[in-house]
Amino acid sequence: MDYRKQSLILHEKWRGKIEVVPRVEVSDREKLSLAYTPGVAEPCLAIHEDVEKSFLLTRRWNTVPVITDGTAVLGLGDIGPEAGMPVMEGKCALFKAFGGVDAIPLCIRSKDTDEIVRTVELLAGSFGGINLEDIAAPRCFEIERRLKEDLDIPVFHDDQHGTAIVTAAALLNACKLVNKQISSLRIVINGAGAAGIAIAKFLLRFGVGDIVLCDRSGILSEEDPALNPAKREIASLTNRTGLRGTLSTALRGADVFIGVSGPRCVTEDMVREMAAGAIVFACANPTPEISREEALHAGAAVVGTGSSEKPNQINNVLVFPGLFRGALDVRARDINFEMMKAASEAIASCVKEGELSPDYILPYAYDLGAHEAVAKAVAAAARRTGVAAL
Repeated sequence: MDYRKQSLILHEKWRGKIEVVPRVEVSDREKLSLAYTPGVAEPCLAIHEDVEKSFLLTRRWNTVPVITDGTAVLGLGDIGPEAGMPVMEGKCALFKAFGGVDAIPLCIRSKDTDEIVRTVELLAGSFGGINLEDIAAPRCFEIERRLKEDLDIPVFHDDQHGTAIVTAAALLNACKLVNKQISSLRIVINGAGAAGIAIAKFLLRFGVGDIVLCDRSGILSEEDPALNPAKREIASLTNRTGLRGTLSTALRGADVFIGVSGPRCVTEDMVREMAAGAIVFACANPTPEISREEALHAGAAVVGTGSSEKPNQINNVLVFPGLFRGALDVRARDINFEMMKAASEAIASCVKEGELSPDYILPYAYDLGAHEAVAKAVAAAARRTGVAAL
C-alpha cells in the first residue's frame, strides 16, 4: 500500500479524525432543563465557590489539549499550525482509542514564546492536563519549563519525554538480549534537538553514565561557543571522556546508537566499529539513519526503528495515552521523573521473558494491555511521590 497517497484520499473522505459527541440527552424539556438552563446554574455556582469542583462537575478532569505552533511537525519541519492539524487530530484519536482521554487539537498562530505560554495559561482552566507537541527546540524547553512552573495541572512535551520514555523501555529489554547492564552502556545519540536532549537527560537519571550527543556539526562539546544554551547544558552533562570529531568517531566502541536526526547518516562500516552486541535504534522518519537490514548486515544484535512497517517500532504512542490516563485518574499536579520511569518499566514489562527476542522488544502500539499497565504504574508513582490529589 502507498500509505501517503491512500492517507490523503482517506483524509478527504473523513474530513477530520475526531468529533464532539454529547454525553447527555437533550431530547425533551426536562432533560434540556437539567443539562442546560435553568438547572445548570447550580453547578456553575458550586464551581464559583470552589474551583476544584470543576474536576467533578464538568469533563475537565478527562480533557487534554494537544498544542502546537506547527514548527517541528514530524520530519516536515516548520509547516505552520494549520498544516500540523492532521497530526494533532491523529494524536487526539490515539488519546481516546488507547487511553479513553478526550483530547482537543489547538494549533496556535504564533512562534513567540511569551504569547504561547500566555495562551496556554489562559486556557488551562478548561483542562486536566496539557500536552505540548511538535514545537521546535530550543523554544520548546522554555515553554514547557514556564508552564510547569505556573500551572497546577500536569504539563508534558511528548516529543521530549514520550520519546525518552519509550526509548528507555526498548533499551531495558534490548539489554537483556545482549546481556549488558544499562549502567555500563556507552550510548551515542545523534540529534540534539528536543528528543535527543530529553533522551540523554532521562537516560542519565536512569543510570547510564556514558552518553555522547552529536548534531550536524559532530560531537557536542561544552567548549564550543556556538552552542545554544540547551545544547551547552547537555554538553556539560555528557561526553565525559572529552571526545571531539564526527558521529563516526563517537560510534567507535559504542554499545548503543540512538538516532533522532535525519536520513542515512550512519553507514554499515560505522556499525561494524561499534562494540559487540551493538544496539541500534534508528528512529528518523520516514527514512531512518540506517536501514534495519543494513544495520543487521553490519552485525547489530538488536535494531529498532520509528516505522510501523518494521519490528521494534520505537514510538511514543505507547506512552502518552496511558501516562495521561494515570495522571488524570489521580488528578496529578505534575508529571515527574518517577512517573516517567514507572511508565518505561511498565512498557518493558509487557514483553514477557519467554516472548523477548531481537524482533520483539516492545509491545505493539495497539496493545491495550500495555496502555493499561502504563496508566496503573503512573498513577501509583504519582501517589507514591505526593503529586496526586486523589
